[in-house]
Amino acid sequence: MNGKLILGILLVALIAFVAINFGDYLTLENAKAQQAALAQLIEQNYFLSAATYFALYIAITALSIPGAAVVTLLGAALFGFWNSLLLVSFASTIGATIAFLSSRFLLREWVQTKFGNKLSAINNGVEKEGAFYLFSLRLIPVFPFFLINLLMGLTPISTLRFYLVSQLGMLPGTAVYLNAGTQLAQIDSLSGIVSPQVLLSFALLGVFPIIAKWVMAKVKPSQPAGNGNA
Repeated sequence: MNGKLILGILLVALIAFVAINFGDYLTLENAKAQQAALAQLIEQNYFLSAATYFALYIAITALSIPGAAVVTLLGAALFGFWNSLLLVSFASTIGATIAFLSSRFLLREWVQTKFGNKLSAINNGVEKEGAFYLFSLRLIPVFPFFLINLLMGLTPISTLRFYLVSQLGMLPGTAVYLNAGTQLAQIDSLSGIVSPQVLLSFALLGVFPIIAKWVMAKVKPSQPAGNGNA
């Protein structure tokens, strides 16, 4: 048994262990319950707290652990919109790139076996439209983001291009989620749920994919963009 296969098996085992044992903590109810205590901790040591949040977000994304959306909302509630946008934007892209590289070098056989039926669509899209296809997937989540990370690792797209396109493509959706998170932090009663700011923020979550799809249809290249190689 070669070293890559052993590392791949250990990584899959680690992902399963973390998801099973810690997935229940990454819920909206738990986030709201811990918000006051976390806010006090952040007030006492802001930079350490921000660095810890940044590292945890990278780990959650890299290990494809369910609950990243909740952690995103919580980040906005704790750090404010602009600071959380900086933290989440870079942490999510770094984590996605780690997952991408894990798939390319360690988990290739596992990803092929588990998600091979979706790989042909990804390959065809990359072959026809290159990096623009990845950009459209980031902007309009046809597939879950963790699946995009893993499947893209099996395509010819370069690591640098994957990182840059992901950084740009995920930014608008991240901003929409974080805006909703800042409003979520202000909900202390049932009356807060129906405030115009909260309703507008969560309405954006619903209409954003529709708007993004319309925009992508308008800017889609008329000619194939190549095979996505750097």
